[in-house]
Amino acid sequence: MNKIANTESTMRIHKVSLLPERRLNRRNFCATASAAAVAALLGPHARAASQADTSPEKNPGLQTGNGEWTYRVVSGWGHLPSGTAFGGTHGAIAVDNAGLVYVSTQSDTGVLVYNRDGKLLRTIAADYPEIHSLVHAEESGTEYFYAVVQKGTPKENWLFLKMKTDGTVVQKIVAPPEAGFKQPNEWRITAAVPAPDGSILIANGYGDSRIFRFDKAGNYNGSFAGKGDADGQCNCCHGMTVDTRYDQPLLFVCDRENRRLSHFDFDGKFVRNTTFHLRRPCQIGFHGDYAVISELEGRVTILDKDNTPVAFLGDNPHKNQWANYQVPPSDIAPVWFSAAHGCFIDRDASIYVSDWNETGRVTKLARLIA
Repeated sequence: MNKIANTESTMRIHKVSLLPERRLNRRNFCATASAAAVAALLGPHARAASQADTSPEKNPGLQTGNGEWTYRVVSGWGHLPSGTAFGGTHGAIAVDNAGLVYVSTQSDTGVLVYNRDGKLLRTIAADYPEIHSLVHAEESGTEYFYAVVQKGTPKENWLFLKMKTDGTVVQKIVAPPEAGFKQPNEWRITAAVPAPDGSILIANGYGDSRIFRFDKAGNYNGSFAGKGDADGQCNCCHGMTVDTRYDQPLLFVCDRENRRLSHFDFDGKFVRNTTFHLRRPCQIGFHGDYAVISELEGRVTILDKDNTPVAFLGDNPHKNQWANYQVPPSDIAPVWFSAAHGCFIDRDASIYVSDWNETGRVTKLARLIA
């Protein structure tokens, strides 16, 4: 059997015009996310789902969400050819201008490339089997991915890559000596994004939670944030994106172990914490004024422009499956997530999610239009 190996832009914001901050009161948030509320949000099929009926073929109409954010699971999307396996999914999902879907894996195939219907077309970046984040960008008419790699070639681990959509690498950044690292494993990066001025921001989420700035040529320009729970600090700055929903763009950070989201300007100045009491947020996608957040503890959350939850998707009631890397995908009902890690929402508002899972699990949710 041909089984894939299992291996694990600078502008100072003088005045930020944002909608008034709406911090979530813990009591209100918990009430919203209570079991009763979740049961109401999930459709009747989802409430009835059990370990005995987890086959997608038997439940093509499983639904999750609420209101305009009601979704159905697309049965069988992303299944691999017979005799192959993902080799683990601890990474990201991105979409190019043509609508092709890129899913990173923990295997020597690197990144799987699917069409919108879930047919595997090709693989790229085979030299980099553990790409943790993928952010699509178009520059001067050429499409790129900004990626961070946990495990790559024998000599190149924990590095930033800028590559074309065919996997051709055009730039690499490794741990900068100027950052003051003293031990080999202090540089353990989790995310990278291009700033509006073309500079590059890289998050050391599995390290000291600093966010590093580089110019577009890869020259080191300093850092901000750092590990802690005070305003302006992070405890695992896991995922990042550029938030353009307001008058001026901001850096939006998943502060995973502090269970919150934070805004910074592109000089590294802390702006505000936006959303609290999340289930270890991992990555962020946008659809208009709405944000989609993957949460490692079995859920995807939709936020409005005030960064207040308006819908929960795939909310898994089995806490023993939350953030469980070893749970077999066959034990997870199709409508639920175990450890939502990678996420992307496309122009049609379809949502793609990869669970952190040693076997590999990818889900497509299609929006139901009333």
